[in-house]
Amino acid sequence: MIGLIAVTAAGRAAALRLAGAWPGQTHLYDGSARNEVPRAWSQCDELVCFLAVGATVRLVAPLLESKWTDPAVVCVDESARHVVALVGGHAAGANALAGRVAGVLGAGPVITTATDAAGLPGLDSLGWPTEGALGAVSRALLDGDLVRLEADASWPLPALPATVGSDGDYRIVVTDRVVTLDQRTVVLRPPSLAVGVGASSGVTADEILGLIDTALAEAGLVGACVTVLATADAKAGEAGITSAARIRNWPLVTYPAVRLADIQVPNPSAAAQAAVGTPSVSEAAALASGDELVVPKHKSGRATVAVARIRPRGRLALVGLGPGARDLLAPRAVAELRRSSVVVGLDRYLEQVRDLLRPGTRVLASGLGEEEERAASAVAEARQGHAVALVGSGDAGIYALAGPALDLADEDIDVIGVPGITASAAAASLLGAPLGHDHAVISLSDLNTGWQVIERRVRAAAEADFVVVFYNPRSGGRDWQLPAALAILAEHRPPHTPAAVVRDAERPGQQVVLSTLAGLDPEAADMRSIVLVGSSATRVVAGRMVTPRGYPWQPQ
Repeated sequence: MIGLIAVTAAGRAAALRLAGAWPGQTHLYDGSARNEVPRAWSQCDELVCFLAVGATVRLVAPLLESKWTDPAVVCVDESARHVVALVGGHAAGANALAGRVAGVLGAGPVITTATDAAGLPGLDSLGWPTEGALGAVSRALLDGDLVRLEADASWPLPALPATVGSDGDYRIVVTDRVVTLDQRTVVLRPPSLAVGVGASSGVTADEILGLIDTALAEAGLVGACVTVLATADAKAGEAGITSAARIRNWPLVTYPAVRLADIQVPNPSAAAQAAVGTPSVSEAAALASGDELVVPKHKSGRATVAVARIRPRGRLALVGLGPGARDLLAPRAVAELRRSSVVVGLDRYLEQVRDLLRPGTRVLASGLGEEEERAASAVAEARQGHAVALVGSGDAGIYALAGPALDLADEDIDVIGVPGITASAAAASLLGAPLGHDHAVISLSDLNTGWQVIERRVRAAAEADFVVVFYNPRSGGRDWQLPAALAILAEHRPPHTPAAVVRDAERPGQQVVLSTLAGLDPEAADMRSIVLVGSSATRVVAGRMVTPRGYPWQPQ
């Protein structure tokens, strides 16, 4: 919940704009700021204060406890021109909140966190617990000192600067093991452990948690890396287990006995088989949630626990860059580009966003005609545990690389889709509203689809009276398909049907040619163009193409 604290008319007006943009996510506090700030602090995860920075500082100062528990706080000035991330920039998400608020209000976010200002990832911004000299190592990154990275496995970290490698007096350690700390070491605790638990009726949360802590300590592992507590379905309602999960804020997952019974474990139990229908609960549940058993079954009077390690999963973001204009690039796409350590794409598209990448990002660019190779390269990098962004123009899932990449991506990597404004939408917006009713999108490239199939689709769209959008309409070595497709459409709609060619929509050199089906010149189109042909209902009104939304057309 986001608390909105506003005490002036201008502040309340801006707060209501946020409430309207984020329905169900906000609560407005409009009483005395001295009373409302402490109340919102205790009730909300994030605070937006429409107050002076100095006043907000004085109000929140007595409430501060820890960067890991304090809510995010941002301030908005009276004119709603500036949004300042005040408290919890990384850990609580104030930097991200400032960006969101600024996006709604049309303001400028003011980010004062040093690493963000320098384009470096905050080591405390991953959502993972940290230990040790966070400030000293972050300072070393900013100063360009050599920093040694030591990781038990390849986790999908964001890009780190070139000064991070195998040498250095400062250390970043990524591990679930106990580490001896010093003044130049920061430890990142990844979500790498799954705990399985079995229990008799009446077990207490204290007994379960004590047994877990003992088992982890004996193995030299830390509880901060536990990401899930798992058990059998039959124990889903056991009060001690549910309380233990709640106390540690661990998600509780349960599995049917038949699934647990299929998992091979080192220490099966006849008692468990008789009680819940599986020879193992704790070890099997741990392995059902993890990959490798690292702590075998430990017993107490009423409980058993076991621990499995979770293999890191690579991260593949499929990012659509939109038509090319920077202000049409989605904020989520920007976030994924900055989250990734490897970015893969066509060279000319990567040049559009190179300034958004963090220092140290590995860029894998290639030329035209290498789509499958780019997709395979991105998936291969993700399989190695990296955070990868595969980028393309428009939307990644429309005539782009999302399909080829997903054909190769197995369940061992996480895939995130980021939609982008596709070329048909960009071209249509420049023409008016030609896609106001049913429409068909057809590629005229016969490199991967035979012309007989394409022709059948064009004919079906023509007979069904769809507005038609042609992608890849014409190239230097493929110049006859567009005239052929237009001829098919001409068999089913009148020659004055509005038609258009839009080249380089929302890019430098943009060209928009509005014509008719009979008058459209195929030579005006190329591979950087979109061709739109209206339906029988499409009209030109004040120089704009309009297809009515299914209602009878009534000319003015």
